[in-house]
Amino acid sequence: MLRPAADVALSRRIQWLLLRTLALCVALAVSGPMPSYASVVEAPAATALRPTLPPPSGNHRIGVLPLHLVDRDRPDPWVASKPARELMVSLWYPARRTHARPVFPWLTPGAWDRFGQDNGFPPGSVRVPLTHGRLDAPVDRRRGGRPLLLYSPGLGGNRDSSSVLVEQLVSRGYVVATIDHTYDASEVEFPGGRVEVALPSVTPDVAAKAVAVRVADTRFVLDSLMRLNAGLNPDAERRPLPAGLRGMFNPARVGMFGHSLGGSTAAQVMFEDRRIRAGINLDGTMFGSVVERGLHRPFMLVAAQNHGRDTDPSWERFWANLRGWRLNLRLIDSGHNSFSDVQVLLPQLAGVLNLPPGTVQQLIGTIDPHRSVVNQRAYVRAFFDLHLRHRCRHLLDRPSPRFPEMQFLP
Repeated sequence: MLRPAADVALSRRIQWLLLRTLALCVALAVSGPMPSYASVVEAPAATALRPTLPPPSGNHRIGVLPLHLVDRDRPDPWVASKPARELMVSLWYPARRTHARPVFPWLTPGAWDRFGQDNGFPPGSVRVPLTHGRLDAPVDRRRGGRPLLLYSPGLGGNRDSSSVLVEQLVSRGYVVATIDHTYDASEVEFPGGRVEVALPSVTPDVAAKAVAVRVADTRFVLDSLMRLNAGLNPDAERRPLPAGLRGMFNPARVGMFGHSLGGSTAAQVMFEDRRIRAGINLDGTMFGSVVERGLHRPFMLVAAQNHGRDTDPSWERFWANLRGWRLNLRLIDSGHNSFSDVQVLLPQLAGVLNLPPGTVQQLIGTIDPHRSVVNQRAYVRAFFDLHLRHRCRHLLDRPSPRFPEMQFLP
């Protein structure tokens, strides 16, 4: 029996509120404004905790290029006084050498500073997590270009929200662009230290509008990346770019994935832009015309333990209208936010933040965090390998004894 649509909406609203609450809980204080993306915040106390991200398993080193993109043909849809839509994007790519380049922080320094100011956390208790990427490292180019993936986070999330997945894909030879959707992201730092935060009006109640805004954002980002790939510089400040960007990706091999509302965004972008050849929705309720109109290209749905076509009518309708390759998986014992870096960071921070086990389980389920990451990395990569690289590893054919936590749904 299907859960009523109102109950599904309420469930997703509760999950969104929990995510926002978590963001407040894990806000890490820093000592002051930092003007450079290359700056890494260090807590002064020797006993401060530094949460860590699991290292990627691939052979490629990782470079990161932050881009400030301005769409001057589109007024900002959330702030009427702004005549142009501004976005921040991180472009992650296989790098040729990284030893002399600064480590890229999990969240930029100005964003951490805003967290500390808003929430009054005492400085020195936690150090900012570090990624495995290096700022502006030269590109490790491949003849014909690499596959390009676009990533959209959940409502209230940042472009850094799924670095665990992004880094794994890059280490295996993908280029990945992660997008901050300004004013629905909790905070976005622009060059010069300006930080824009989420507007109180951008809530799950306006999710349909948020998806439409994100679709326009994503298509503009893809246009900008096409210019970058052709040897142009789309960055608003025209800052120097790392060597080797021209021809770094193959425009005929573009995919997209997202978590929560980002997963819905991926499907709607595919519907409106045929340049996206394959997509994944990680546990996001669906919005937009794609629900009824469907897709002819490959799409994969990955659900948390208590979400799926039996509880979410938008998934049932969308699934029925998929006319291309399709697959529906469920990660057993996972929670909605298992499909973000919350899965690995929250267990490390729970003690410091005095979070009760029930709160932790509500956010990330009871699945072992390591196994959750291993499963997601394997299946997301297998999907894009199949549909963008035409490499069939048969992992998507049937359940695997190597990954008993991943359930295939008929």
